[in-house]
Amino acid sequence: MPDSPYLTSPRPRRPRNGVRAVAAVGVVLAIAVGGSYAAGFGPFARGDDGPDPAAMKQARAFLADWAAGRLPSAAGRTTEPGKAQEVLQSFTAGLDIEKPKLTAADGAKEEEDGTLGVPFTARMPVTGLGTWTYRSRLPLREQDDGSWKVDWRLSLVHPRLSDTEKFRLEREETAPPKVTDREGVSLVDGAYPSLAPLLGRLAGDAGGGGPRGAVELVDRASGETVRTEASFGKKPDPATADRPVRTTLDATWQSAAEKALGEADGKNASLVALRVDNGEVLALANSPSSGFNRAASGTYAPGSTWKIVTSSALLLKGAVAPDDVVDCPKYLTVGKEFHNVETSEHPGATFRKDFTESCNTAFIGLRGKLDDGELGKVARTYFGVGQEWHVGIPTYDGSVPAPKDETEKAASMIGQGRVQANPLIMASVTATAVSGEFHQPSVTAGNENETRTEPLPDAVVTQLRELTRATVTDGTARVLADLPGEVGAKTGTAEVSDDQDNNGWLVAHRGNVAVAVVVEEGVTGGGSAGPIVHSLLSAVPEDPS
Repeated sequence: MPDSPYLTSPRPRRPRNGVRAVAAVGVVLAIAVGGSYAAGFGPFARGDDGPDPAAMKQARAFLADWAAGRLPSAAGRTTEPGKAQEVLQSFTAGLDIEKPKLTAADGAKEEEDGTLGVPFTARMPVTGLGTWTYRSRLPLREQDDGSWKVDWRLSLVHPRLSDTEKFRLEREETAPPKVTDREGVSLVDGAYPSLAPLLGRLAGDAGGGGPRGAVELVDRASGETVRTEASFGKKPDPATADRPVRTTLDATWQSAAEKALGEADGKNASLVALRVDNGEVLALANSPSSGFNRAASGTYAPGSTWKIVTSSALLLKGAVAPDDVVDCPKYLTVGKEFHNVETSEHPGATFRKDFTESCNTAFIGLRGKLDDGELGKVARTYFGVGQEWHVGIPTYDGSVPAPKDETEKAASMIGQGRVQANPLIMASVTATAVSGEFHQPSVTAGNENETRTEPLPDAVVTQLRELTRATVTDGTARVLADLPGEVGAKTGTAEVSDDQDNNGWLVAHRGNVAVAVVVEEGVTGGGSAGPIVHSLLSAVPEDPS
């Protein structure tokens, strides 16, 4: 492998006796001027209180520029800008490093050569493999004008990078992972683009392959490996290497989900469909299909789809009944002004009407019926939200913190404030609401289950099923009314910021399946997520096998 620029020899070091001689002269001068070095001209300009703030500021600025890819700026903070830029560029590009995270640590100290050594931690993501983490030290030297610069040398990039040794990235060729759906149908082809980012993870975790590689320290002259600095991926288990990894996914549902997201009109969107009776995920899709798995790892305000949980909390303690009158005014002020979508109002509405028309002000008006932490407790106890899930892929499992004030409590009643969820969570919430029992979602079999939940009372389940069904027949989810089967649903609109349109949500259930969809900046749930759910449920059987 030809030598690259980051292997350039460092600036020759001065003889050690010369360093001592200079240091000795420095001591004499300091004594002659009454200890001025300790008083303000060395790395510890404030005596024993800590390193010069200007030096630390320069160190952090160098690390920030390097991490952000501003290499000319980072190099300009060193004593040898030309070499520094060349080395930093070659190091990151040659090892396929993207978006490094570099963090200065405590423990800066004066080194023997007169520099201030600032320790830092480097977390280097190697594309497609994993993160290489190591520690190094940044040397800073005070300049004649009193400013500070990074004293350039190869070893600051990594302690073992030198004029005799360099790094090399080795990638091991691996066969494509063998992953199938629940019936043994292969999922490894272009028909399921949303699964591509997950297949390697699924196969690797199951011992069936996945990307592998290593960062090797090699001798510059011979090219021989001196040591392995970092290894990525697992060696396949010979006993299982050729055995396909079977998932809970259903090829028919997955294909229909991928197609349904075409209704998102180019907006970021995601979808999850799972079985009500056991939590097994039938389809998981994202648009765009590459990159971040919004469906399972996203963090969104669930908006009015969260009213399923809020209604459960109210019904559990008998605080309201479907036929109770709960007025729905246009506006309600609780620290700030809350309103309904399109500032609608329903004077003298029943709670059933408030649910089916998704009346924010009515739900907020009932906040006094619940204790401050009660909504979060119900979410955790009955729906598993906020507990640790083991699904078979990385997930975000939700958060419902106790409100800090009355305004935040009002917001949490309608799935805003600090309430956080994603389509996987909301599909599970829907399944729990209409069955009465939480089942930890799963994409693969045999996952650990540490959740502890209680079943919802049958009377509450009956009421929730009636409310979601009425939302389709007489409410905001009428877009699903022409579908075969007894479909229940809840729409949601979630505010993001003053500069962005609202996210659109819709959750639904039919037979043994629950579905959740979010469309970023979709404006309304019925208008943006509704057509996606309609497309999916139109293309699949009324009940999975």
